[in-house]
Amino acid sequence: MQEQPTGAQVEAATAAFRMLGDATRLRLMWLLAHGEYDVSSLSRALAVTRPSVSQHLAKLRLAGLVHTRRDGRRVLYRARDAHVRALISEALFHADHEVSGIPRHDD
Repeated sequence: MQEQPTGAQVEAATAAFRMLGDATRLRLMWLLAHGEYDVSSLSRALAVTRPSVSQHLAKLRLAGLVHTRRDGRRVLYRARDAHVRALISEALFHADHEVSGIPRHDD
């Protein structure tokens, strides 16, 4: 039997899920799971205003889901790590089963 998660682990996970519960943030995270982008590129890709993208990115960064690095004057964003990328992928694979009717499968 696997050990139960700690209260701190559950709180961190629910905070991450709260951040991903917004459609714009989930779309941002899908892009960031597949590469690095600056705010302007994300804004264009999602057809969302730059200030809105910046606000969403700030929340995602505070939640520990996004990592940044400077490239000259630009700030580039990407998904924090392999765990975050896997979380995004699995959530959207699950959604694909829900939407498309593809049969479910187990490991």
